[in-house]
Amino acid sequence: MSENKIYNVEEIMKMLPHRYPFLLVDRLEVEVPGEKGVGLKNVTMNEEFFQGHFPGNPVMPGVLQIEAMAQTAGALVIAGKEGFEEKKVGVYFMSIDGVKFRKPVKPGDQLKMHVEKIKARRNVFVFKGESRVDGQVVSEAEFTAMIVE
Repeated sequence: MSENKIYNVEEIMKMLPHRYPFLLVDRLEVEVPGEKGVGLKNVTMNEEFFQGHFPGNPVMPGVLQIEAMAQTAGALVIAGKEGFEEKKVGVYFMSIDGVKFRKPVKPGDQLKMHVEKIKARRNVFVFKGESRVDGQVVSEAEFTAMIVE
């Protein structure tokens, strides 16, 4: 069995078009290329969204947790493609199902987005995602995305 491949934020930026403040994946660990991996987001008090969500009680918005899962899945699929560095690749959300939020995510948390491909047809992928902090599930969803070159 091969060793997991780890991508840093500079490498992720070659895969995804997102940039600060909307790039929500700091590291990607690929377990099975194009199919299974874990994204990591270090949540800090410096995040712009904490200014208004919520003053005195900072909580990472749930929709951004789902976006972080989707970015992880997109980078995972792109990392599994040969020569992705030379290609212009876009990732587009199509649907989100079964979303559940279990616990708030706060500054200082390390959000780990566990994603796994459950279906694929041509350039459309369905993933199951689960975000965890300290091993506890904080959010989960199934989402569909299209990869466009």
